[in-house]
Amino acid sequence: MLHATEILNASILIVDDQEANVMLLEQVLRNAGYTRITSTMEPQAVRALHQQHRYDLILLDLQMPEMDGFEVMEGLRDLEAGSYLPVLVITAQPGHKLRALQAGAKDFVAKPFDLVEVKTRIHNMLEVRLLYQKLADYNKSLELAVQERTAELRESEARFQRFTELSSDWYWEQDAEGNLTRFSGPVAEMLGIGSADEPQRWNATERALLDEKIAAREPFLDFIYSRQNADGSMQYLQVSGEPMFDQGSRFVGYRGIGLDITARQQKS
Repeated sequence: MLHATEILNASILIVDDQEANVMLLEQVLRNAGYTRITSTMEPQAVRALHQQHRYDLILLDLQMPEMDGFEVMEGLRDLEAGSYLPVLVITAQPGHKLRALQAGAKDFVAKPFDLVEVKTRIHNMLEVRLLYQKLADYNKSLELAVQERTAELRESEARFQRFTELSSDWYWEQDAEGNLTRFSGPVAEMLGIGSADEPQRWNATERALLDEKIAAREPFLDFIYSRQNADGSMQYLQVSGEPMFDQGSRFVGYRGIGLDITARQQKS
């Protein structure tokens, strides 16, 4: 919602080649409480003025010599590309109303002026314009917040990745079907992925216990299992993992870290 002061503090430009009309509109606006009123009798200056000040509302007379209101709107269009062209046209020609709206004007006021109608249309159009600006500002701030949050998440992810690399030999993620989706380090080598004889190398009891934990979607910490290498030596692996769930509490896989602790086990 808008406060009344926000509307009354909106910037307004009056464009009319008739001084009497300019003075009348200025008086109407001041009597209504508007405080930021500018006027010009030179339509050629409107584009530069709006480019500099970005008025919240332009009261534009359509019939002016040398450059009419339609030409003025054409010059403003690229300044407000994809945005809200804040033009309220003033015309004594009923046939110009539809053409003015098609040219980009948001509303119109007929001559001779009905002062109540003029004030109402100005108030309503300013309200829409300011709300549009608030929405645009909010969207920009939201986009900036999303960009900042994304950068923070990427930085956090990079730190986490680096931490896991320093504290373990490998990191992995797998989907609900057990397929590796993300990993670092020699995961395939450590787990023997792609090796036809791999199932026979595991300690069956230890591997079955690990498979039970995964099937039950339980977290596990520093779980140790072993396997026999092709040369007959034993290899010991230590793995920690946790199940992952989406926002709907649906299981989506596992993630974890692992270490080759063969040297440590042989010393013990």
